[in-house]
Amino acid sequence: MDIDPMELAGEEKNEAKDKAKSILNAMVAVTIALLATFMGICRIKDDNICQGMQQAQAHSVDYWSTEHAKGIEAKVFDTAATQLELSNNPKAAAVIADYRKQAKKELSDKDDWQKQAQQADKDYNDLNYRDDQFDLSEALLAIAIAMLAVTALTAKRWLYWVALVPTAFGILMGVAGLFGLTIHSDVIANLLSVGGVGWFFR
Repeated sequence: MDIDPMELAGEEKNEAKDKAKSILNAMVAVTIALLATFMGICRIKDDNICQGMQQAQAHSVDYWSTEHAKGIEAKVFDTAATQLELSNNPKAAAVIADYRKQAKKELSDKDDWQKQAQQADKDYNDLNYRDDQFDLSEALLAIAIAMLAVTALTAKRWLYWVALVPTAFGILMGVAGLFGLTIHSDVIANLLSVGGVGWFFR
């Protein structure tokens, strides 16, 4: 029985196609596995950051409340001292001096609480900055994984390389969040905008 060269060539072509698809699927699987692992690490860090944000916000509310209360107390002591001064009672001199001293102490405490409140606000904003980085990283990597899934279904190799674009940006933002780099979502917006190379550091 003669072997049909056309049939043999067709079989070889199909084998090459199957092999190429198998390699592509393996690349997709490995990439998705690595991205899922990276996203898991980022999620753990982001959860810790969210807890830190809640704590900083709670401290901020407490500190500002205390700062406000100290200001009111200072005003009360100052007002009481002024009223005693206006009474022209010579026996009230010691009490007036004590009230003035208390008012001064309350104002000093007020300044200390204000500094702590401002620091808590700064801590919150710094943590929120990193939380935004993780949020953008998660969104970009989710897009990348979806594109990789379509790549596996369609066996389009070019789609795999396209999927690496959001992958790269997603990893960049994740690394920035993990190591506290000053790279933010504005960077991605600038880079993706028309003519945008609005570099990384704000």
